Amino acid sequence: MADLNDDLAAAREDYARGGLAEGGLAPDPLTMFERWYDDARAAGLHEPNAMVVATVDAAGQPAARTVLLKGVGPDGFRFFTNQASRKGVELATQPRCALLFPWHPLERQVRVDGVAEPLPRADVEAYFAQRPRGSRLGAWASHQSREVAGREALAASYDEVVARFGGPEGTDTSDPVPPPDEWGGYLVRPEVVEFWQGRPSRMHDRLVYRRTAGTGDGWDTVRLAP
Repeated sequence: MADLNDDLAAAREDYARGGLAEGGLAPDPLTMFERWYDDARAAGLHEPNAMVVATVDAAGQPAARTVLLKGVGPDGFRFFTNQASRKGVELATQPRCALLFPWHPLERQVRVDGVAEPLPRADVEAYFAQRPRGSRLGAWASHQSREVAGREALAASYDEVVARFGGPEGTDTSDPVPPPDEWGGYLVRPEVVEFWQGRPSRMHDRLVYRRTAGTGDGWDTVRLAP
């Protein structure tokens, strides 16, 4: 353990890929996010749409996990999940949440503070129909976040779903697979969005958009000390 702690204490990088100035900001954070997302995708980052979603339960205990961003627009960020999962239960109690996009190879990250609201069922069904058939079957077989007896129990549940709907691609795909009742999605409406760019000597750039007080539509920007 001592060697590990020594390695951790010594582990560091000096970031020097670029900078972020106020003049380089888009008028709003969603447009700026699209620019940076395009950079991440063009750089070949693995799953650039992977984001950490942080929620909090009724007792104030935070939890974080990685999910995939599945939509972005002027209204905010969209993702889909089992609404009976831990994150879904916590968002039902406390819709305030945080998102983090960790684009380490570009020495960038984007942080979002916002409020989540359930997406309309029509949006959920439209997205679910686009998923690979195996993923749709898995959504029925796995009741996310609930305890299971073992891997065998999961396999048995999947077999039951296949018996009901037919198998994944390459076998019987004739029967449709609708989304389970507990499966849904969220729109996270941002209130604060921070764009972080690593700089040498830990003098990083942190530029933040905040909703203009009293309007809800405009954005103010500030710089934070790193």
